[in-house]
Formats: sequence, C-alpha cells, structure tokens
Amino acid sequence: MANLLVTGGVGFIGANFVHYWLRRHPDDAMVVLDALTYAGNLASLDPVRSNPGLSFVQGDIRTPHLAESLLRDRGITIVVHFAAESHVDRSIAGPDPFLETNVLGTHELLKAARQVWLEEGRGSSACRFHHISSDEVYGSLDLADPAFTEESPYRPSSPYAASKAASDHLVRAYQRTYGLPASITNCSNNYGPYQFPEKLIPLTIVRALEGQPIPLYGDGMQVRDWLYVEDHCQAIERVLAPEHTGQTYNVGGQTEQTNIDVVQLISRILDEAFESNPGLASRFPRSPAGRRGAASLITYVPDRAGHDRRYAMNTHKIEHEAGFSTAESFESGLQRTLNWYLEQEKWWRGVMDGRYREWMRNQYGNVVSF
Repeated sequence: MANLLVTGGVGFIGANFVHYWLRRHPDDAMVVLDALTYAGNLASLDPVRSNPGLSFVQGDIRTPHLAESLLRDRGITIVVHFAAESHVDRSIAGPDPFLETNVLGTHELLKAARQVWLEEGRGSSACRFHHISSDEVYGSLDLADPAFTEESPYRPSSPYAASKAASDHLVRAYQRTYGLPASITNCSNNYGPYQFPEKLIPLTIVRALEGQPIPLYGDGMQVRDWLYVEDHCQAIERVLAPEHTGQTYNVGGQTEQTNIDVVQLISRILDEAFESNPGLASRFPRSPAGRRGAASLITYVPDRAGHDRRYAMNTHKIEHEAGFSTAESFESGLQRTLNWYLEQEKWWRGVMDGRYREWMRNQYGNVVSF
C-alpha cells in the first residue's frame, strides 16, 4: 500500500490521474493538494469522492512547510507533482505567477521531500518525487526536424516553458546533489475530460456548442503531438515502478496534427453528433453544427508572440524501458472527449465564471456569451 500526495489534483490532468490511480490501486491512500485557482473545480473529484482512502487539502504549494507537514503527518511515500500554471497566453500577459508557482512552488515541494525523507530519515526505497513537465521546454521544431528525445537541449520560448524548464532543472539538481529519489515525464499536449475550456480542444467544443467564433492563431498550421489524458496517466503509473527512479521519459501520443486539422476534425465529429441526435439542436440552439457546419465558426486571429511551430516527441525510451503504449487513437480519443463534454454540460458551464469571461474578452474581443 502506498501513500500518495498529488499536487494539482483538482486540475485537468491531476483529476484524471486521481480517478485512474484509485481505480487501479483501490487500497492506496491519497492526499490531493490544490489551491483551487480559476482552473480547479472540486466537482472534478465527484466520481471518487466516496473513496475512503482519498482526502483533500486546499492549499498552495508555495506555502512554507505545508508540504513538509503533509509528508510527515500522512506518511507520504510518493509525490506526483502536477500543480502548475500552464496556459501560455496567460504567461505572456503576466509571467510572475508562472515563476512563483512553477519554480518556487516546486522548490518548496523538493525541500519538503528532502527534509522528511532524507534529513529526518522517514523515507524508504519506495519513496519517489515524480515531476510532470512539458514538451514545450525543448522549444520549437521545423517540419523536417526529428522528434525531441530525452537528450534534446532545452530551448523554451515562452515564460511558461521557461518556468517548467527551471523546475525540471531543480528536480534533477535535488536528485544529483542530495540523492532525492525523483523522476520526470515531459508530455505532449493532453486532451480529454475535465480540461478547462481555455485550451484548444475544449475551447473549440464549447465555442461550437455556443455558436461562438472559434479563434485560430495565425495560419493554423502549428503542429502538436496529442496525447489522450488517460494514456498519460498510464505512462505515469509505469514510470512510478521502482526501477525507473532517476529517469526522465518523454510521453507522447504519436499523433502529430496541425491546429486547423484538429479544429476541423472536432467540427466534423460534432456535425455527425448533431445529425444523429436531433435533441442536441434543442439543447444548443445557437450551434451551427449539423446545419451549416461547426467549421463555419473558425476565425483566424493574429498569431501569438513567439509561437512555436511544431512539437513532436520520440517515445522510444518509455516504450522500450517501461512498456508504454497508447490505447487511444487521436480520433477515438476525440470522440470520447466530445461525448464527455456533451454529457457534462453542467461541469463546463460551472467552471466558466466571470473572471474567465473577462479574460476571454481581453484576448479575443467581446465574442463570448457563456
């Protein structure tokens, strides 16, 4: 039996990991630590709230000694660190929270693990600090470039990516200097249930359902590798096996797509859903899906400053060493994601409060009316 601390466990990937882990390891105990910022919603834990091994603590990872107390008092043996500011546009508009949370917050967690596990001798061979990072730390690829490997140099383009790169370096420094048992996964773009509608896929779905313009940066030809969130959770589970301590792994879906292709595929799947289920037109009367087509909402907007052109992940290492492979194709994962957003209208309407609407207006103009 393991005792886990999951930071950011009410956010998108964190909440999916909580569901996945408790389903797969029902006897484990888990503490979820989350600050409940704009993208956090306790309703994301509703499916597992009755699990007797699950507890929730509202708190900020930057708070001195908070994580230290949790590790000590709850007998934590595994930290899975998701908590982060992660939206690139927000980091460009205001970098400070990204440095404070992603760098200083990660450092507070590392100090806590070192103090409790190493200095106080409460650790064991089962202890692990696992850090969730991003493919964006590697920078941008040209179309003909080979995919990123674990040996690729760090060339972050945005304040967000720079803050994640710094946190990766801190984890490795604590591993090498103090002997902290740690590991890192750098993942490609995740998508799936419970994702806050500021990222491309849920933004496209929600905008299409509301009949609102779907903003697409520049020419829409930026390339991303897409990873279904449950496949990502499986990868983390495999990396947490003891033999992978000290390792870094790239995790990707091997599904490179341009942004315009992603939006057009979502539009097609949504059109098909409206055509096969007439009740959707009654629920979402402003949506053009199934009539003139959801793709009619695509609106090109000026490109983001410093926008990376392409990301791609070489996943040979995690496939070879940890036996990881994805279960979802991009289209099957998108279908599952779209079905979830259609079924969980209450959830996504609930998270889109006034602060978000104000930010969206500042970004894209007065085109949002959720």
